[in-house]
Amino acid sequence: MSAAIQWWSRLAAAVTGATLALVVPVHAWAASNGVTDVAIEAARSRRRGGFGFFGIFGALCCLFVVAAIVLVIVLVGRNRKRK
Repeated sequence: MSAAIQWWSRLAAAVTGATLALVVPVHAWAASNGVTDVAIEAARSRRRGGFGFFGIFGALCCLFVVAAIVLVIVLVGRNRKRK
């Protein structure tokens, strides 16, 4: 097995383990703490009218983040081809 595949496997295992170590206890706490009732009540009382300012702001922010990630990937890929 090449070094890159071993490195990728170890990284994926570490990320998966860290995610599960955080998500499982938080989910158990939220299920037993009455947080679901609060979340359901907040969703019901939420206004239903249109996108609003924060919806547009959130969409623009998301687009900027995606564009920045794509730009970083392109620049890193371009620098690797030059060497």
